[in-house]
Amino acid sequence: MGTDQFSLHGTTTLITGGHQGIGKVVAAGLAARGSGIAIMDRQDASHVADDIRERFDVPATAVIADVTDPEAVASAITQAHEELGGLNHLFNNAGIVLHKPALDCTPDDWRKVINVNLTGVFFVAQAFARYLIAEGRRGNIVNTASMSGTIVNTPQPQASYNASKAGVAHLTKSLAVEWQEHGIRVNSISPGYIETELIEDVRKDWRELWESQIPFKRMGTPEELVGAVTYLLSDASSYTSGTDLIIDGLFTTV
Repeated sequence: MGTDQFSLHGTTTLITGGHQGIGKVVAAGLAARGSGIAIMDRQDASHVADDIRERFDVPATAVIADVTDPEAVASAITQAHEELGGLNHLFNNAGIVLHKPALDCTPDDWRKVINVNLTGVFFVAQAFARYLIAEGRRGNIVNTASMSGTIVNTPQPQASYNASKAGVAHLTKSLAVEWQEHGIRVNSISPGYIETELIEDVRKDWRELWESQIPFKRMGTPEELVGAVTYLLSDASSYTSGTDLIIDGLFTTV
């Protein structure tokens, strides 16, 4: 690793949901710190991997898998391992949101959000931990929770999303305790309102209200999450596990 504790040189990171948004930007940020990149997404993210390989001169590949399918996840991890020669870290980031009142939420609506945001996070973390243990590797996992797991956002109705992200934060703590004996650290980040493709179609009045309520008076950018993920994956956080790092421009503080 050298003398730079924040360096990721000589490591490879698996990133879920890296086709766009936070995952895509963080993938580039980690590559800039020297990490090889494997992107796992339901969509083909080969163009993202190609761009990272060309810009940062690190190994990069893309594998297709649905995070809610544990067999597909395990196969994708094997494929990424074979193509890149090993994996060290996981940025467990895939997620969706549904703005729908709880009274109108159908069983399928609820299951879809929980399956991707919580069950999918567990399936990927479980498969990755099994991989690390089988390979005799130490490694780090960073899950993407949300400030919505700490507070209830308004005015948008999103009980399913809030519940799923609260689950991710506590799942992170549980896995951190269980897997510390295997040399696996597990942490999470909880972003606030971040400018990504996921909010392009959000109502203008909602966006204006959010920005007025954020003490920073603006939403964050995916680039502003790179440092937190780098810290939690790197040796700089070697005594940190089970932590949820809220990155929200002070939104949950006031």
